[in-house]
Amino acid sequence: MMEGFLNRKNFLNTLKNVNIWDIIIIGGGSTGLGIALDSSSRGYKTLLLEQSDFSKGTSSRSTKLVHGGIRYLAQGNIKLVYEALQERGFLFKNAPHLVKKQKFIIPIFNWRLGILYWMGLKIYEWMSGSLSFGKSKFLSKKEVINNFPEIENKKLKGGILYYDGQFDDSRLAINLAQTCVKKGGILLNYFQVKNLIKKIGNKISGVVAYDIETKKEYSIYSKTVINATGVFSDSILKMDESKCPIFIKPSQGTHIVLNKSFFSSTNAIVIPKTTDGRILFCVPWYNHVLIGTTDTFIKRSVLEPKPLEEEIDFILQTFRKYFISNPKKTDILSAFSGLRPLFVEHSSSIKTKDISRSHKLIISSSGLISIIGGKWTTYRKMAEDAVNQAIKVGNLIKIPSFTKNIKIYGSNYPYERKNTFWEKYGEDEFHIKKLIEENPLLSAPLISNSNSNNNYYCTEAEVVWMVRYEMARTIEDVLARRFRLLFLNARKAIDIAPRVAELMAKELSRDEKWKKTQIASFKELAMRYYYSIF
Repeated sequence: MMEGFLNRKNFLNTLKNVNIWDIIIIGGGSTGLGIALDSSSRGYKTLLLEQSDFSKGTSSRSTKLVHGGIRYLAQGNIKLVYEALQERGFLFKNAPHLVKKQKFIIPIFNWRLGILYWMGLKIYEWMSGSLSFGKSKFLSKKEVINNFPEIENKKLKGGILYYDGQFDDSRLAINLAQTCVKKGGILLNYFQVKNLIKKIGNKISGVVAYDIETKKEYSIYSKTVINATGVFSDSILKMDESKCPIFIKPSQGTHIVLNKSFFSSTNAIVIPKTTDGRILFCVPWYNHVLIGTTDTFIKRSVLEPKPLEEEIDFILQTFRKYFISNPKKTDILSAFSGLRPLFVEHSSSIKTKDISRSHKLIISSSGLISIIGGKWTTYRKMAEDAVNQAIKVGNLIKIPSFTKNIKIYGSNYPYERKNTFWEKYGEDEFHIKKLIEENPLLSAPLISNSNSNNNYYCTEAEVVWMVRYEMARTIEDVLARRFRLLFLNARKAIDIAPRVAELMAKELSRDEKWKKTQIASFKELAMRYYYSIF
């Protein structure tokens, strides 16, 4: 097996042969995967357990931006913005196959606000220092219209161009897992933590975990346990019976995806202040346009949140206000929501947009370490802080973090950025193409009328690859997080699910019943994304 490939059978064998781990991480989103990489790269015996698939929750449902956060700058959260801009630079350097510099334009309809935006963006640019993505500049009304032919321009004065980052969130999550494995870490998806093991003195010494796939339970011992379960952190804290004075207030962010005919530009646009004070992004993504996000408090955290009617209405109404095109609900190709684990000291009537996105570390009396809040861009710094704390709690040998300079799996791309469909795979492009050489039938496209220059291209070889070497276990794993098809066009995802099931069943040695169950389950899920049926 090649270095860095994900192989569940091998990981289970390792699990059985390790008596005590240095660090166990619960949760396989951006935070948990970042911690696993930081820990394993320092040489600690590291195990990550995820109850579903890697990045199944919030970490696959972002706005696909690697950014400092111009909104947080307006709130005066200088520390978070500075930290995020530094981390943006590190991520661009370490994952160039996934992180791209993206042009953003803020349209100006009021010169007074325009001057404020200009000053803020110059500060934003200055704060990034040597890691700057490019210089911001004023654009004339004509230049803005040239960039966005569909913009409503009656009251348009001009615009400001600035640079930020864009990425594929769940693809980066897989690459982080692969990098962790190269450093000696072990990661298991579909592995649910059922309880915490405690020794004399009420100190945590491990976890009881259940392998959902094999239906086997394990008692796994460790010097430290880190709770990186995001919006589900409370469930792990309840296992600990902790009385830590924390309060996780989940906020839902919804996005819609439209055909690029509604937004033809290759540049992104930012509406800095909507009717309720939120920012709205329109971002080109895989030959489509991604529009969002909302920020709505919800009462309960769920693994598969559903967009609210009022969120969809808000996004469409705001888009129509600024663009000539008039998309309807039936034009939505996919609509999805993610939950943010916002940290507040106590329950209050505070608005979601006013809650800090900075991360918090909570240390329980039992030694359980919980990390809450934060965002994708700062995942590396969050991980470094969490492992530093684990060293103290677990009395581990102190070793510094190296992740600022660790290249993410896939970045060993021996030629210039090509901006093609294959680039997101980095070096794995060659391995997948080798599968096709060995079996030319695997070159068959899953979507008709596709071609190799289209960012919307899926081959049968990739499905085989994802099962063999990326630990995809379900149709959803493939079509939602490894391909991004469920998030781009739910109808097309439903259409190709049967063929994906056939390919996966062969690789995983599954029977006809498994295929039928998988197809039915995926169709039921995809209907929640296919908004135009409502």
